[in-house]
Amino acid sequence: MIGGGKRCSEAARRLRQRPDTLELAVLDGQRAEKQEDDQTPSGAIGEPAVTATTSSSTKKTCWFQFARSSRNRRKRLHCEEDEEETENGRKACLAQPEGMNIGSSTQTIATPLMIGDSFYSLATEAPNPAGDPKPDDQEQYKQRDPSVVSESKSTRGLRRLSQLRRRRSSYYFSENERRIRANDKEFNLQYKYHNNYIKTSKYSVFTFLPFNLLEQFQRLANFYFLCLLVLQLIPAISSLTPVTTAIPLIGVLTLTAVKDAYDDIQRHLSDSQVNNRKSKTLRNGKLVDAKWSEVQVGDVIRLDNNQFVAADILLLTTSEPNGLCFIETAELDGETNLKAKQCLTETIELGDHHDALWNFNGEIFCERPNNLLNKFDGTLIWRNQRFALDNEKILLRGCVLRNTQWCYGVVVFAGVDTKLMQNSGKTQFKSTGVDRLLNFIIIGIVLFLVSICALFAVGCAIWEGLIGQHFQVYLPWEHIIPKDYIPSGATVIGLLVFFSYAIVLNTVVPISLYVSVEVIRFIQSFLINWDEEMYYARTNTYAKARTTTLNEELGQIQYIFSDKTGTLTQNIMTFNKCSINGRTYGDVIDLRTGEPVEVTEALQCVDFSANPHHESDFRWYDRTLLDAVRSDEEHSHVFFRLLALCHTVMAETVEGKLEYQAQSPDEAALVAAARNFGFVFRSRTPNSITIEVMGRMEEYELLNILDFNNVRKRMSVILRRGNTVVLYCKGADNVIYDRLHGGQEDLKARTQDHLNKFAGEGLRTLVLAERRLTEQYYKNWRIRQQEAALAMDSREERLNEIYEEIESDMQLVGVTAIEDKLQDGVPKAIANLQSAGIKIWVLTGDKQETAINIGYSCQLLTDELADVFIVDGNSVEEVEKQLRQFKESIKIYNRFRPGGTEALYNSDSNMDPLSVTMTQTSVFMHESSSPPTPPPPPAISVVTFRWDDKNKDKKGGPDSAECNDLFGDEKRSLDDGAASIVIDETTGFALVVNGHSLVHCLSPELEIKFLDIASQCKAVICCRVTPLQKALVVELIKRAKNAVTLAIGDGANDVSMIKAAHIGVGISGQEGLQAVLSSDYAIAQFRYLERLLLVHGRWSYYRMCKFLRYFFYKNFAFTLCHCWYSLFCGFSAQTVFDPMFISVYNLFYTSLPVLSLGIFEQDVSDKNSLEYPRLYTPGLRSELFNIREFIYSVLHGAFTSLVLFLIPYAVYKDGVSQNGYVLSDHMTLGAVVATILIVDNTAQISLYTSYWTIVNHITIWGSLVWYFVLDYFYNYVIGGPYVGSLTQAIKDLTFWMTMLITVMVLVAPVLAYKYYLLDVHPSLSDKIRQKSLKKIHSRASSDVRRTASSRRGRRSVRSGYAFAHQEGFGRLITSGKIMHKMPQDFAFPLGLGTKKTQALHNNLASADHTKASNSSGHHMGNNNNTNQRHNQNQNHSSMADISAEGRAADAGGSGASEDISPRAPCQDLDTINL
Repeated sequence: MIGGGKRCSEAARRLRQRPDTLELAVLDGQRAEKQEDDQTPSGAIGEPAVTATTSSSTKKTCWFQFARSSRNRRKRLHCEEDEEETENGRKACLAQPEGMNIGSSTQTIATPLMIGDSFYSLATEAPNPAGDPKPDDQEQYKQRDPSVVSESKSTRGLRRLSQLRRRRSSYYFSENERRIRANDKEFNLQYKYHNNYIKTSKYSVFTFLPFNLLEQFQRLANFYFLCLLVLQLIPAISSLTPVTTAIPLIGVLTLTAVKDAYDDIQRHLSDSQVNNRKSKTLRNGKLVDAKWSEVQVGDVIRLDNNQFVAADILLLTTSEPNGLCFIETAELDGETNLKAKQCLTETIELGDHHDALWNFNGEIFCERPNNLLNKFDGTLIWRNQRFALDNEKILLRGCVLRNTQWCYGVVVFAGVDTKLMQNSGKTQFKSTGVDRLLNFIIIGIVLFLVSICALFAVGCAIWEGLIGQHFQVYLPWEHIIPKDYIPSGATVIGLLVFFSYAIVLNTVVPISLYVSVEVIRFIQSFLINWDEEMYYARTNTYAKARTTTLNEELGQIQYIFSDKTGTLTQNIMTFNKCSINGRTYGDVIDLRTGEPVEVTEALQCVDFSANPHHESDFRWYDRTLLDAVRSDEEHSHVFFRLLALCHTVMAETVEGKLEYQAQSPDEAALVAAARNFGFVFRSRTPNSITIEVMGRMEEYELLNILDFNNVRKRMSVILRRGNTVVLYCKGADNVIYDRLHGGQEDLKARTQDHLNKFAGEGLRTLVLAERRLTEQYYKNWRIRQQEAALAMDSREERLNEIYEEIESDMQLVGVTAIEDKLQDGVPKAIANLQSAGIKIWVLTGDKQETAINIGYSCQLLTDELADVFIVDGNSVEEVEKQLRQFKESIKIYNRFRPGGTEALYNSDSNMDPLSVTMTQTSVFMHESSSPPTPPPPPAISVVTFRWDDKNKDKKGGPDSAECNDLFGDEKRSLDDGAASIVIDETTGFALVVNGHSLVHCLSPELEIKFLDIASQCKAVICCRVTPLQKALVVELIKRAKNAVTLAIGDGANDVSMIKAAHIGVGISGQEGLQAVLSSDYAIAQFRYLERLLLVHGRWSYYRMCKFLRYFFYKNFAFTLCHCWYSLFCGFSAQTVFDPMFISVYNLFYTSLPVLSLGIFEQDVSDKNSLEYPRLYTPGLRSELFNIREFIYSVLHGAFTSLVLFLIPYAVYKDGVSQNGYVLSDHMTLGAVVATILIVDNTAQISLYTSYWTIVNHITIWGSLVWYFVLDYFYNYVIGGPYVGSLTQAIKDLTFWMTMLITVMVLVAPVLAYKYYLLDVHPSLSDKIRQKSLKKIHSRASSDVRRTASSRRGRRSVRSGYAFAHQEGFGRLITSGKIMHKMPQDFAFPLGLGTKKTQALHNNLASADHTKASNSSGHHMGNNNNTNQRHNQNQNHSSMADISAEGRAADAGGSGASEDISPRAPCQDLDTINL
């Protein structure tokens, strides 16, 4: 037994030293029961038992006695196999104890621990008869510890105590659970939970050097040069000094280390900014300001209004009644509407009393950290009771507290364990496509190098065996070479020469390439940071490249995945336009022309200063609506009265100013609009609403709220004022239109035209309607509604039928048009990016209607689309069926669209030469005479017939219809007699996928079908998606399409998507810095993405590709000269150049010109890059640098090296100077070839350069001069071995003629090919440059890109409905939970749950009817005063009061009912918290 105890872990022993709270409670309960049994007479059955008072000393003795024996028993029970379980073959349940269903209920369950059937209970049971044998486990426990029997009342209770300990132990130490004790730091530390510290940096001061070097040498090129440096240290095989490799290698490592250090310092600064945020934490009973990084699991923290939640916390208490608080989860799911959270009713009493909160010692058992945002399972054990915890009681990190003064909570998950960080995904190493191609090319170059070295090694062995052995007097063999047997010696020499050539030809794998690439990327990053065109003055924010390794990848983006909220939109809703009684308001009409005037900031807005409650930031430009309101026009009053009454907004006065707290921004905008037009919502109670109309107070009795949900798509309120009962309703146009009474056809038609106009402008529309109800009808409906609410079967269906009944025969009031304000320039940016060939997907957590509406607003979706597919299936079968149907639709469309059938190409050539535009249906009707007749396709896409040249420029670059439109076609003729077909780019399909359906779409069996359809759609919108689903969508496209992806977002819910994409862009907006901290690039507005990609991205890719092509050319031209020289030196690995020239060729002589090319080169200006988006398309297809371009550069370099060596060799082989000096020496030849190589490099890069700056001039011509200066300094000052060689050569005319001929031979083919392409196959950039040079003004680029202005004013047949509202707030209002007063302060309606309360309700109804009939002529103000007086007498505090009132009503009849408020129940029973 003792040995088993020693086997226990140290952590387990520390835990066992503290007696279990529940066991102590059990022990106290047993002793109390024992005392009760001792003091209760045996015959006094049914009499109350007298409980003896236990002295404090006795309790302490019992406590210590139990604690001491409990420790000994735990060591034995927990550290060895349980004999009883072994005998019975039972296994311990590690997940959770039996009898407990943690988190299975969404309601709070408070179960006392002393109940007989409870798992934690040890209730006394009847003793066994005398003859019954004692159980085996009882005997075992008696043998183990006899004190157990003496301390327990019965053997039955002892066995249950043993089971309790065993099961509780397995539960506490389960690997699937998490145990937390509030305000107990030592207890929580033993589990080693993560703290709240966030770390995204990679290095520290001490680990930077070793870790960075280890990371750098994992790159193949660096490791290759390290091995090469080691070989150069061996004198027997090295013909070059180790300095030639050491200097470039050290330079590469140093420069890369500096760049990595800079990047990591930025990450350290970002981490410090987050970790040093302040959070109010409870320590030793006092509230102190602690850093976020210091917050620990189990701490109680305080949150104030508009503050970010520091960690995942269990809500304990709030400033609002009933424990409510409101949060905004835009960081998590992108939704801006508020969500209500409610703490346990038992913890509300803690309030903001620090002593009570510090003494809170509840234990929380919950799930392990996971990424499920909408799920939480746990149990709170406090005061010997257990309470179920669910997601409604948890505030997650990243949320913002709204409309709540303060709240307290205990930290459950911190740091990397929070659900936000669990959804953030892992940081992936990102490399560009150019990097991956370079790695492949380097491997190929190494294989080529090995082959060349092997070939030369064999040649050397043969030469030494046949010829070299006879010249050992002049060329002696090394002492390690065997001389007795010639073939062996030749073989050894060939082996050594293999390594010698590997050293000599090492420049074919250019280490300086990596230095130059890093420098170019580094400087390009600063060019992005310094771009004034991407500076946002409002927030003083510049664009920022947070990485320096991905710039050229910006020029190859094929897919953009964008968030909606805060990325495309501003999170601001504005009341833009409306339609009242068939008349539209909001457009400003020019009185001279009668046309609408474009609304700009310069336009003067309507002055609302006469309204004391107006908002200074409210903008409205149509004066006619305000005039109609002030002239008491009836319809406008009804319109704004409906807006002021039909909502769930709360009003409060802060510092003398009326402020609104809205659950959704839509409602806030509508109520604010009514407020500014003089219909001010002032206050509400659970059963009344007060508004101020043009300075007059009006109070309405709130009878019912028929709440909004995604199925109903509407919200209604039923109000009473005086003798009038009215229903106000607002909702989707198709829903409301189906519920209007007849006789409104003209009004409906005019309003529908306005709806189409608003939808075409991308506005969010709601239709308003009302219905006047009679008192008797409402009472009858109310009774039926209560019966449906109390029904046990099909309650929801019956309630929906009741709601349908009353929400019918309504009168159309008008339409509201709200603008979900897009960020400036979003439609134009999206249009240009799509014109560039980039596909844009929107991934948002918002509702489907909202996402679609924004899609139309930003012109991602257009009315010209053939169809918008919506995938909303709930099962794999449903989703598969929908995808199959969509696939068939696409096939039909592709079959009948232009180019899909031969009929369109064989159309009549004698048609009118004018441009004719017709639908597909018209085309097939025109050709219906030709058999067989194809089935009629849907009239969807637009086909335009033009008399253009059919096949223009089939070759050479991205020459498309855009070029013809821009620059015209000189060969165009009206006599060609054939019509070419141009398909409108706006036609096609769009796909909308719901989050629950996306789960199935991403499954292995459906992902191929999903991708097949999505890839054929012009736009894809995924709504209601989780952060993890966003990342999965990105990963799917990366994996299946092998496409370059970019993700852009502004919230923490976008972090996983940003990390998963090749390029992550963060919007530095109002939702925190989580997205920016995880991004590769940060911009202030979405519109800057257009410039980031089309200008900086395209330039970076263009420059890098041009740099690489030239770099490989010059290096192969330089290195292969050694190969040609080997044919004349017996393959001896002798170099043709000076060793110092080899060392500094790439570093000093040719580095600066090629760097200038990679930094400043541009084919067209930034203005043209934006004006002609299709300039971006070569990057999508990797046309500027690929294997073909690399081979071309290699062949060009090989040709150059051959000419460079052979012409000077032929001239100088037997050459003699004019003075009679012999020119055929090795050093002179090497100096001449080296000089001609530098001159040729200068000429070639001059031809490569398209954009000349002062830097280009200095570096190109300066490098040429620098070569002569450095050569003179090295040879004459330092004393190099080639001293005087170049000096003597340049004195002779032979040198200059040789250089001129060689350079001309090398440059002439390049010039000829360049001008051939420019003249015969010009690219789009070539044409744009020619246009700029010739100053030819072509027509505007509206034919190429679709701008925002071209879409305005269009009418749409789709619905513009979108309403970011959430179900449940109506229940909170009418139940009083959302009110700042406690429920007992209001006159709540009486419940109908019992017969007595039903009778009371009948009396109330009859009294109400009598009162209404008697006071029909009275003023409404008197009725309100009466109601208020009655309300003060109707504060029932318990059901007993209600029952008493009911009995009094039955006895007193009508006379007793006069003192009862006539107000009807204010809410449906299905929404009352019973």
